Amino acid sequence: MARNTICLWYDGTAEDAAQFYADTFPDSSIEAVHRAPGDYPSGKKGEVLTVAFTVVGVPCLGLNGGPAFPQTQAFSFQVETADQDETDRYWNAILDNGGEASACGWCKDKWGVNWQITPKQLTDAISDPDPAAAGRAFEAMMDMVKIDIAAIEAARRGA
Repeated sequence: MARNTICLWYDGTAEDAAQFYADTFPDSSIEAVHRAPGDYPSGKKGEVLTVAFTVVGVPCLGLNGGPAFPQTQAFSFQVETADQDETDRYWNAILDNGGEASACGWCKDKWGVNWQITPKQLTDAISDPDPAAAGRAFEAMMDMVKIDIAAIEAARRGA
């Protein structure tokens, strides 16, 4: 186990979430499923208590802690994508599996975990050394739900 692991709280669905992440994102896997050795406030002996998994290289622990602490946008995974096809693939996988779209490349999976599906071209555009180009790209992003790379690049160029 890594010395620093992100712990995500789930309401009994940590294993399902981890499996979805492993099936959807590269460099993602389930390392271990741990069952409770005794009853606990939100579960019974033998039920899945924690799931050790990796999401795009980041070690995580899913804790089936019950409904007390839902996910918020205060935490999100930011996944850099190389092109529009990859952006669309991850975005659609999350939404097609019960997730919901937000704004500026953000979406939420059906377990409440928030994701920023961020094309590298967006990051490059909004950090352009030309402040006018960066501003145009940023303004274009602010009007988007899923990021449209062609529109970002057009805005950056001033087209």
